[in-house]
Order: sequence, then C-alpha cells, then structure tokens
Amino acid sequence: MSVDSEKGSENAPPKPPVFAEGGLKAWCAVVSCWCIMFNTFGYINAFGIYQSYYSQNLLQSESESNLAWIGSIQVFFMFSGGLIAGPLMDRYGPKIIVVPCSVLFVLSVMLTSLCHEYYQFMLAQGVLGGLMNGLTYTPTVTAVNQYFFKRRPIAMGISSSGSSLAGVIFPIALNRLLNHSSLGFGWSVRVVGFIMLAMCLVASVTVSSPAPRRKAGPLILIEAWKNPGYTIQNVGIFLLMWGMFTPFFYIPGYSISIGIGVDLSNYLIAILNAASLFGRLLGGAISNKFGRSNVMFFSSTACGILILGWLAIKSLGGMIVFSILYGFFSGSFIGLFPSMIAMAAPKPNMIGTYVGMAMGFLGIAGLTGTPITGAMINSYGTYTAAIIFSGVVCLGGSALLLVARFIFFGPKLIA
Repeated sequence: MSVDSEKGSENAPPKPPVFAEGGLKAWCAVVSCWCIMFNTFGYINAFGIYQSYYSQNLLQSESESNLAWIGSIQVFFMFSGGLIAGPLMDRYGPKIIVVPCSVLFVLSVMLTSLCHEYYQFMLAQGVLGGLMNGLTYTPTVTAVNQYFFKRRPIAMGISSSGSSLAGVIFPIALNRLLNHSSLGFGWSVRVVGFIMLAMCLVASVTVSSPAPRRKAGPLILIEAWKNPGYTIQNVGIFLLMWGMFTPFFYIPGYSISIGIGVDLSNYLIAILNAASLFGRLLGGAISNKFGRSNVMFFSSTACGILILGWLAIKSLGGMIVFSILYGFFSGSFIGLFPSMIAMAAPKPNMIGTYVGMAMGFLGIAGLTGTPITGAMINSYGTYTAAIIFSGVVCLGGSALLLVARFIFFGPKLIA
C-alpha cells in the first residue's frame, strides 16, 4: 500500500456505528428494560394510592405537600441516579450495576412495609427506593438504545409499556389489599415487593450491552451541554416533568374532593395507566412514519391542554375521559423522551452518559414539581392554582421541544 493511500485511510471519517436492530440479545435487553420499567416508573405511577392512604390513615397529621415530598424524592433519585449509573454503564456495562441495585430496591420496598413515622417512609421509600430505581433504570434504557436506532422508538415503546401495565396492576392491587382485606399495610406492601423481586430476577438475567466499553475520557461529558439542541430539549423536558406528574399524584385526591368515592378515585389511576400502555406502544409504532420529534411535540402539547381542561371537570364521567386521554398522551411522551435524549450522543458508548446527565438534571423537576403543586393546594384550599401551573409549564416545555426539533432537524417535515 502506498504512503498516500495509508494517509487517506488514516484521514477517512470514522464509520457510523452499526446497530443490531434485533436479535435474541437485543430483544432480551427490551425484556430487561420492560421489567425495570415495571418496577420504576410503574411503581411511581401508583404513588397516588400511597398518598391517599397516608393522608387518611398512617400520616394524617402531615400536609399534602409533605406527603408529596416522599414521591418527589423518589422521582428525584430515580432520575438523578442516572448521573452515577450512566457513566458507569458506558465503562463497565449494565450487569454490574443492575444486579446489586435490584436487590437493594426490593429491600427498600420491604423496609417501607415496616415504616410508621414520616421520616422512615422518606428514607425507605423516597431515598433508598428512588436511588435504586435510578441506578437500575438508566443502564437498561441505555442498553435498548445501544441495540436499536431505526427501530428505537418501537423498542422503547415496548420497554416502557412495562410501567403502564404496572400502573394498572399496582393501584388496583394496593387499593384492594389496603382497603378491602385484613392484610394491613405491612403485608400489602410486601406482596408488591415479591412481585418486584420476580421482575428484578428476570431483568438481571436478560440485560446486556453490545457497545464497546468507553475506557478513556472523563466520566461526565460536559461538552454535551454545548450542543444547543441537547440543552434546549432537556430544558423543555424539565418543564414537562415539572407539571406532568401532577395528575399521577393528585387525581385520587381531586376526585374525592368533587364527591367521587375512594375506590373509584383510586381506580382512575389504573385507567390512566391502562391508556398510557396504548400511548407508549402506538407512539413508538407511528413515530418512524411521522417523526419521533413530531410525535413527542404533539403528545406534550396535548398533555398541557388536557391539564388546563381538567379545571372544568366536576363529574365521574369527565374524570374517566380525562384519565384515558391524559394517560394516552403522557404515555406517548414518556415512551419517547429517552430515545430523543439518546439521539444526541455521537457514539453508542456515550449514550449512557448523555442519558444519565439529562436524567440528573430532570431529577430536579421530579423533586420540586409535585411539592410545589402540593403547597398550592394547601395554601389555596383548592386544586385550581396547581392545575394552572402544571398546564402552563407543560405547554412551555412543549414549545422548547419544538425549538430543539428545528435545531436538530431543520425544516424537515418528518423528523
């Protein structure tokens, strides 16, 4: 080979990464992510049942805002755990993180079943449970994004449907166990813990990663934030996360306040999550045809409009329709946003860090969003201010997603 040809080969641009787009290990990674989604977002989606039960039974002396802090701390650590798990995933792979953290997550659920005081629930359910959620969530989401590119939206839609199914099962199961059985709080929560143990075992066995380990460079890739598309998109998702969890936390309490029975109010969370299942699957399926950024923008805008429309609902029928529509569109958004974050990473072995940094930033929204709305509810004595705040910040976040879309894709119609 000539010197010129050698120089040409050295200066040639790097080959784009190749994604499996299928195969046994790729779909096993989807199964693993499905199980972890079942235990993480799915469990958090049922926090409205805990909030309602705590306010009426175990923690009656605590305000709605204080109780919301338990769930918010859980959401915060679930997201911010990505700051640790993402870089570790890129360097060491998923198993070394998922296996021990799954064990500790199940332990957090079992410890919650033994709690009696507010600080105990905060430590066991909020801090330990949330952190272990985050340390298992980010590696499995990253693994799916490393196996798929063209089929990434549908793969993530299937993966995230685990949280929707859990959001149907957990509210119904917890409502029946807590309010219509003699088991009591402790054994009701332990039953949930044993279900999660089974999911953790499957996830630990099936998780894998195809990407070469990133052995050089800093753990945190600060230069990612110099990409305006990545930064603006993350700020938009931040605003959406600030307002999007309000219905998940407060639908039962709001429904009880307008005269709907406790059982029916709790079942609305299950209805919302059942609709979310279809939103995640359909959103992933149609995003390749209409563009994943288009679908995510449309879904997030619909969420903001629906939350503002919640103000006018004063009947069971209206709450059922709201729960179905909101569940569908919020599910579509939640199913797509990790793949949109991953899209900004230039190499597969940087996806974990890009996703982890974004999750750490989004954790602040999870930490503060529902306590802010809870404080509004306590201060004004109604849900009106909290609903307006949530709807407006969701629409603001949706507008920023539109800006990021044009930065990433320009005037392309399908993107």
